[in-house]
Order: sequence, then structure tokens, then C-alpha cells
Amino acid sequence: MLILRKSEDRGYAAHGWLESYHSFSFADYYDPAHMGFGPLRVINDDWIAADMGFGTHGHKDMEIITYVLEGEIAHKDSMGNGSTIRPGDVQRMSAGTGVQHSEFNPSKEHKTHLLQIWIQPAQAGNAPAYEEKHFSREQKEGRLCLVASPDAAAGSVRIQQDARMYVGLFDAQQTALLSLAQNRLAYVHLARGALTVNGQILRAGDALMLRDEAQLALTHGVAAEVLVFDLPE
Repeated sequence: MLILRKSEDRGYAAHGWLESYHSFSFADYYDPAHMGFGPLRVINDDWIAADMGFGTHGHKDMEIITYVLEGEIAHKDSMGNGSTIRPGDVQRMSAGTGVQHSEFNPSKEHKTHLLQIWIQPAQAGNAPAYEEKHFSREQKEGRLCLVASPDAAAGSVRIQQDARMYVGLFDAQQTALLSLAQNRLAYVHLARGALTVNGQILRAGDALMLRDEAQLALTHGVAAEVLVFDLPE
């Protein structure tokens, strides 16, 4: 079964310094039909103005992944971590029993465009943890590159849930297949460009939810950057 969610059907919030599109219910946006998909709870498509950002705030019992599309974001947290995340980097913060952090666009001129992803952990009460890794364009070109997994496979960041996140770049005749096990869900978010997934055409901001499908087929990309989640039900 395939369910298409068009970009324009997402929630939207404008705060002056921040424009955000919500794939699932978040903050003041509430849609009982879109509360999450399996343990995937949040995909926020954020545009952060120059020299602005999120002040120090707290999280608990959530796996938080930040993926930058354009610009950069400076991160500081109560675990003592401080770094600047740029395109190609994948940042994972396990909030666990509780963590405070801030995120800020250090540029004086340019917006930052990023995706913030929340995945519910398999169990609550884990110790907070932090990790970041860089994945080159070559690793993602014409293929699905594993960037997050429960066992840190293939050099991915480790998340505390039986879920896997892949990123791929597709253009022209490049294609990829991903086998899906029984009783698994797949969620596809197209960050930019155009891409055909299992015969369904996606454009930037669109998502495709898959249930009871044996395989994911990605074809006919046009400057496409795509995130794929393999999830438990």
C-alpha cells in the first residue's frame, strides 16, 4: 500500500526568523491523521534566518537527527558538545533522560535549510548521547547510503531504535532498490528535486508512506536528494 503526502498538505509555521513545514503534528500544528509513522514522529523542514536560531531548550526520550541541506547550524548542549553542522553531516542526539541544547545559524548573510527528524527510542530512560559523522557526495551519488541504524552498520550513526535512515542523490538514469522485510514500514521524504518511487512521482517536500511492500524502487531522478526510513510497525 502506498500513501502519498504532498508538500503543500504539510503543516506550516512562520515565526519571522523561522519558516517550518511539518510532516507530522508539531507544536501548534495538529492533524490526528498525521501523528507519526511507526516510531518516526517528526520531520520538520526548517529555514532559519541569518544570525538567528533556537535558544537553549530541553528534550527527553527522543532520538533527534539533524540533516543540513544548505548553510550551517551551530550546536551546543549540556553534555559539553559544541560543533557546526554542514551539508553532508549527520548529527544524532539521543535525548534520553534529558538534555538541554541550542541551535544557531552563525551566518550573517545566508539562511540555513535543514531537516530535523525525531524518532521515538525503543525504550525510555536511556543516558543522553551525541554523535556526528560526515557522508560525502560520492557515498550518496546514485545509491542509498545508510546514515543511521541501531547497530552503527556501515559507519552510520547509532540510534536507539530498530530503524534505519538512508540518504541518496539521484539524477538521470541512476536507480536504486531497497528490499523491505515483512512487518516493516518505509517512509520516503524527498528533500529536493524530483524522483519516482514505486511508480509514484514525488517532488520536493512530498512524502510516500509504504506498508506491506516487498521492495522500494527509486528511478527517474532529477537533481533529487531523498531520505528513506526503514521502520518497525
